[in-house]
Amino acid sequence: MREVLEYVAKALVDDPEAVTVTEVEGDVGLVLRLEVGPEDVGKVIGRQGRTARAIRDVVRASGTKSGSLAQVEIVG
Repeated sequence: MREVLEYVAKALVDDPEAVTVTEVEGDVGLVLRLEVGPEDVGKVIGRQGRTARAIRDVVRASGTKSGSLAQVEIVG
């Protein structure tokens, strides 16, 4: 799941070197914390959060396929 999130995020931003994904165990399951450069936060969130919602859906589907729960947090 981490690899999927990292791949998608690096494809969206202008500075792929600034993309980092960290994994944290949360109450519900795995929390993937996505950090991007300050100028790329808008690109990852998208208009009215549509891009962020799509990213979360892809990661959730990837987690379902592997049998685990995952959430995505976007940090600027």
